[in-house]
Amino acid sequence: MSARLRAATLALACLFAPLASHAQPARQSEPARAQQQPGGQQAQNSSAALAPLPADKTTRHEIKLPDGRTLAFLATAGSIRLSDRETGAPVADMAFLAFELDAADRAQRPVAFAMNGGPGYASAWLNLGAMGPWRLRMDEEAARPSAPPALAPNAQTWLPFTDLVFLDPAGTGYSRTLGGDDARKWLWSVNGDVDSLATTIRRWLEERGRGASPVALVGESYGGFRVPKIAHRLQTDQGVGVRALALVSPVLDFGRFNARNILFDHVARLPSFAAAARSAASRADLADVEAYARGDYLADLMRGVNDPQTLARLNARVAQLTGLPTDVVARHAGRVPLEAFVNEMARAQGKIPSLYDARVLGLDPSPHGSWPEADDQMRLGLHAPIVQAMVGLYRDKLEWVVPQGRYQFQNEQAGRRWDWGERGRQESVRDLQRAMALDPALRTLIVHGLTDLVTPYFETQLVLDQFPRTGDPARLRFEVYAGGHMFYSRDDSRTRFFEDGRAMIAGEALRR
Repeated sequence: MSARLRAATLALACLFAPLASHAQPARQSEPARAQQQPGGQQAQNSSAALAPLPADKTTRHEIKLPDGRTLAFLATAGSIRLSDRETGAPVADMAFLAFELDAADRAQRPVAFAMNGGPGYASAWLNLGAMGPWRLRMDEEAARPSAPPALAPNAQTWLPFTDLVFLDPAGTGYSRTLGGDDARKWLWSVNGDVDSLATTIRRWLEERGRGASPVALVGESYGGFRVPKIAHRLQTDQGVGVRALALVSPVLDFGRFNARNILFDHVARLPSFAAAARSAASRADLADVEAYARGDYLADLMRGVNDPQTLARLNARVAQLTGLPTDVVARHAGRVPLEAFVNEMARAQGKIPSLYDARVLGLDPSPHGSWPEADDQMRLGLHAPIVQAMVGLYRDKLEWVVPQGRYQFQNEQAGRRWDWGERGRQESVRDLQRAMALDPALRTLIVHGLTDLVTPYFETQLVLDQFPRTGDPARLRFEVYAGGHMFYSRDDSRTRFFEDGRAMIAGEALRR
C-alpha cells in the first residue's frame, strides 16, 4: 500500500478502528461480565503499580457571556472505579469532568452525558468545541499545531439548559484500564465499551443524588454509534431512563464496509463531494445532487461497467457535480474512491482537503503523488492545541493534577485493538428503534455536516429512510449544518446545534 493511501486509511481508522479478526463474546450485562473480569493477583498487581488518580475535586467558577449574562457553576474533575464484583479487583478508573449550574434546583435539572468516538478518543472535542463552558478556537486558521491553546468563555455552552458530564472511555483522557490485557480486551470491545459507560453513568447519577434528573446522551462519530446502545442498556439493564439523545456525525450501520454495499457507499458520498466542490452553504443547495444520487446515478451504477453509453453518461455527470477532471472520473468508471477525490479536488492549488471538512485545505507535501499523503488538517492540526488546552484546564482552572499522568487525547492502541466482532454486522439502528419504542417520550436529534467525507450526511439519510417511525414522528429529527465532521468549528453551525440541543432537551418542537 502506498504511503498516501496509508495516510488516508489511517484517518478513517481513527474513527472506525480496524476490523478485528477474533469473534466478540455474546452480549451480557455489565455486572455479569464484571464477574468474569480478570481478578486475582494479576489485576491487583497491575493496579498497585499505578499511583491512584487524585480524589474528586470541585471548584467554583463564573463566566461572562457576550450578551452580558454571568453563569455561576461548579466544576468537578474526578473518576469512578469499576471493579470485579466477585473479587473486588479493579477493572478501570473512568475519568469524568462535570459542570453543574450553581442553582437551587440542581438535583432536578437535566444532565447530559457527552462522549466522543474513535474508538479511542477522549471527550475533548465536544467539551472544548461545542458544549462546555470554555471553548477553544477550532476553525481553519486555528487548525495548526502551533496555534495557541487559549480558552475563552463559550457563548453557546449548553449549561443554561442542562448540566454536563464529559466521559472519557477507558484508556482515553485520564481514564485508565486496570487488570491487564484481559480487562483491556473487554473494555476495548463494542459490548464492553457500552457496559462500562452505562455503568459509569448510573454510578455518577446515584452517587450524586441525581436520580430525578432528566438524562440526555450526546455522542459524536463512534460516540454517535455507541449512544443508542448505551441508552437501551440503561433502560433495560441499569435501571436508568433517558429523555433525549443527540447523535453528532454518527455512523449508524457499519454494514457500509461490506463489499456487497459498495454501490451504497458511492451513492452516500456523492452529495458531500458536490457540497465541497460547490462550497454549498445549506442542504437546499444540494437538492439536485441528492435526487440524482438516489435516482439516475444509482440506476446507472446498477447497470455495471460494461455499457459504454452508461459509462459516458455517468462520467460526465459525476465530473460536473464533483468538479473533478472527466478523465479522473472515467478512470474509476464514475465510482470515485474517497482517496481519489481528496487527492484531486485541490491539486491545482497544491493543497489537499481534510477528510473531516473538505472545505478546509492543507498544504500537500506530495502534490505530484498518486494518493493523498498529508496529515489531516482538521484532525491532526488541532491535536496539539486541544491536548495543551485540556492539560491547562485540569491544572489551572480545575486544580486536578494527575502525577506523571499523560492526558491521552487519542489512544491509537485502543483503536487498533478494538474488538468489533463481525464488524460488517455492527449497527445501532435496532438499538435506537427499540429504545424509542420502549419510551414514547424519548427524543432524538441526529446532526451532520455538509462537507464531512468520513461520515457523509446522506448515508444517514438513506438509513433513516428505512427507519420506521413509531409514536410522534416529530421526536426524531435529522439536521444538516454547514461544515464538516466537527461542524461546531463554525460559529453559525455551533449556534444552530445549541438551539436544536436546547429544544430537544426541553421537549420543544425541533427545527424543521
